[in-house]
Amino acid sequence: MKHLGDWALKALGILLMLAALGFAVSKAPDRSLESLVPRWAPPPSDFLELDGQLVHYRDQGPSSDPLPLVLIHGTSASLHTWEGWAADLSATRRVISFDLPGFGLTGPNPEGDYRDARYVAFVRQLLSRLGVGRAIVAGNSLGGEIAWQLALADPGRVAGLVLVDAGGYDFVPESLPLGFRVARMHGVRELMRWVLPRRAIEDSVLNVYGDPSRVNTALVDRYYELTLREGNRVALMQRMDQLAPGPVERLPEIKVPTLILWGGRDRLIPPPWGEAFHQAIPGSRLVVFPKLGHVPQEEDPAATLAALRDWLPEVAR
Repeated sequence: MKHLGDWALKALGILLMLAALGFAVSKAPDRSLESLVPRWAPPPSDFLELDGQLVHYRDQGPSSDPLPLVLIHGTSASLHTWEGWAADLSATRRVISFDLPGFGLTGPNPEGDYRDARYVAFVRQLLSRLGVGRAIVAGNSLGGEIAWQLALADPGRVAGLVLVDAGGYDFVPESLPLGFRVARMHGVRELMRWVLPRRAIEDSVLNVYGDPSRVNTALVDRYYELTLREGNRVALMQRMDQLAPGPVERLPEIKVPTLILWGGRDRLIPPPWGEAFHQAIPGSRLVVFPKLGHVPQEEDPAATLAALRDWLPEVAR
């Protein structure tokens, strides 16, 4: 029995050492905005103060464009998710993208308010500050949810709407990214303030891509490092606590030209919800990309841009 007790003590000691080692390896303190700017906010990135918050944004292309494109990213993403679109479109169009409060380099909302209504108010304030009257507004996931609610709240500002795997319905995911799962788990998620294995972020990115071979080191670096921006991890937890379905019963009130783009391999918000938006919004156009996932504009900018360009004349008409 004594030998058995000694063995148990040694096993416990080894487990404790492994746990301590795992904590040390995975320990990930917050990173300051200043430390992240050189890599993630080179020109044309800029910052402006809005309602007590420093907002990271990009305003590219000809300023004379009477109908800019406004691009809104999703949960735990950043304006970088639209780089493929912005680089192409800004040759001829004014393109505005930005990091929403709680994500990217903009960082946390001072009041910890991440309700949809607050996000819609933020976008309205930002566009007014940038002198944007009417615009074509595109959004992915959470950004799509903000976009269509903006069209309802301020219809005079939205000339066209592009919903890319948009949120808003009370959907049931087929698969939830690991980072989102942890952020919903009270108690366990508190560890995320200090510990964040890079592998957890990599798994989350792989989860939302339709083709895992498109996920590379630089992409994971971006999601990982921007998640570590001061306050972003707590902001994600607060956003998860404030999730609520949008007023989808009002979708038929949207009368502007609407393009709906959806990844056929989206396991977070599966394709049937794209069809639901299509059925609810009069005259909308739905395009499904069979091999893409939840962020098709990032995964395959060329294919999704082709669908956008084919649709844009509808807004002009």
